[in-house]
Amino acid sequence: MDLATGIESVATPPEDVVQQQFSLSSQRFIMLGLDDDELMKLAGEGDREAFAGLVERHLDRCVTIARRSLGGAQSEAEDVAQDAMMRLWRHAPRWESGRARVSTWLYRVVVNLCIDHARKNKRYGGEVPEDTVDEAPSAFDGLAAKGVSDAVRDAIQELPERQKTALVLCFYEGMSNAEAASVMELTVGAVEQLLVRARRSLRVSLAGLRE
Repeated sequence: MDLATGIESVATPPEDVVQQQFSLSSQRFIMLGLDDDELMKLAGEGDREAFAGLVERHLDRCVTIARRSLGGAQSEAEDVAQDAMMRLWRHAPRWESGRARVSTWLYRVVVNLCIDHARKNKRYGGEVPEDTVDEAPSAFDGLAAKGVSDAVRDAIQELPERQKTALVLCFYEGMSNAEAASVMELTVGAVEQLLVRARRSLRVSLAGLRE
């Protein structure tokens, strides 16, 4: 069953995320220039085309965040993205404009689902103690630039979940520290500390690959 078939009412969530089912209908909303809040209001009233516009705008990034958080597992990332979009659909009738950005709410759901997935698969670890900010170049910076993707990906997967999430959002997704903090429901300072710890951990684990 595809996403369009699954949306029969606000109380009936979508079953599958297939962008192709919405590519034509969603263009009407995109061309009209409706923002996410406006689309959410319409989706909350049961408008499937409005929800299609939200899928069109945000599905790809949901999949990307999930895939990088889960270590490149495409099928698992698609499942997470589908679940997140279903939750967005269910939440639409209760959406309050102005309280949060739709994208922030949605990406937070993706992040939390990835953390839950990691916990279930016994990949969840505790945070290392806080330390002072370390501005020295890390092995991660150099290796990422050189394209040593497998080594970097594996090392990232060994990080505690919050460190990994901060790294994925800020480094790969290009979010500012403030944006990542909103998604993770942390202070900017806490995100900065997570990034510092992640860089330090990666510098240690990738040290043997440096020339």
